[in-house]
Amino acid sequence: MTTYDDRASLTDLTATVERIRSSVEGVIEGKPEVVRLSLTVLLAEGHLLIEDVPGVGKTMLAKALARSIDCSVRRIQFTPDLLPSDITGVSIWDQQRRDFEFKPGAIFAQIVIGDEINRASPKTQSALLESMEERQVTIDGQTFELPSPFMVVATQNPVEMEGTYPLPEAQRDRFMARVSVGYPSVEAELQMLDVHGGVSPLEHLQPVAHAHDIVKLVEAVRDVHVSEAVRRYAVELVAATRTHPDLRLGASPRATLHLLRAAKASAALGGREYALPDDVQALAVAVLAHRLLPTAQAQLNRRTAEQVVLEILQHTPVPATPQQNGFGGLGRTIPAYPQQPPRGL
Repeated sequence: MTTYDDRASLTDLTATVERIRSSVEGVIEGKPEVVRLSLTVLLAEGHLLIEDVPGVGKTMLAKALARSIDCSVRRIQFTPDLLPSDITGVSIWDQQRRDFEFKPGAIFAQIVIGDEINRASPKTQSALLESMEERQVTIDGQTFELPSPFMVVATQNPVEMEGTYPLPEAQRDRFMARVSVGYPSVEAELQMLDVHGGVSPLEHLQPVAHAHDIVKLVEAVRDVHVSEAVRRYAVELVAATRTHPDLRLGASPRATLHLLRAAKASAALGGREYALPDDVQALAVAVLAHRLLPTAQAQLNRRTAEQVVLEILQHTPVPATPQQNGFGGLGRTIPAYPQQPPRGL
């Protein structure tokens, strides 16, 4: 059990996160919003889905985040012939012991990198469902706990590309947030040629935090206060997706929980012990859009889930919280996260 003395203060959190952020941004140039969202999901005990076209640094971002933390890391290359047992593990008969022995799969790590997750069949993708939600694996009636902290960072290509399968709705709902890396600016791409032109910066990347540090930071994030007004605001945003005429599937109650946890982590990253509606607003698209299914008519009209969430944000009244006094107004305290994938996806 974690005591109060074991928990990290906001000062400790800010210092540790700053080290991780600097380490990751040394590899991923010109994408501070993407890096910040990745750290937000990590501290909120969530899982991150990175979706974009090939070659923009999806796997590089996942590897840089994993190598910046001194913890166990496993990488799974998803292919059409990958089996569920390759992920979860399998029980093998031991001739000497005359009993079955469990051989853990690649999921038994603190940070699991799932590369091109939508290239595996839906049956194999479903092997992640229990581990991502309950942080455990059940094999042959036995349940095995996964280590803490535990985070799945998955990359995927757009489903329109050849050789890909759409993620099942149940699995998309287990990812706390989806982010698009996007193409770099001209200056960032020029800098990338200098940094990556010779040796990959990942080879010289050293851990700047330990796994037990992340556990303490997660405990500190849990203590962030969320007022009744902010909680109601998050619920109203999610409820609006369930009745919107352009959506045939709205966000689930799990989405509401993820939105509040992410808002608490965002507040902690900002050095605050309380969450504001700004935190919810900044994260709404990243947390909600990938869970929504537009209607056929909306797709014909080229209406995206991101556009629907932005419309809901504009029409949902924003509550006034007491903490705003002296801390600036809405829309000026929290940086915006990446909201839409590159043109053409």
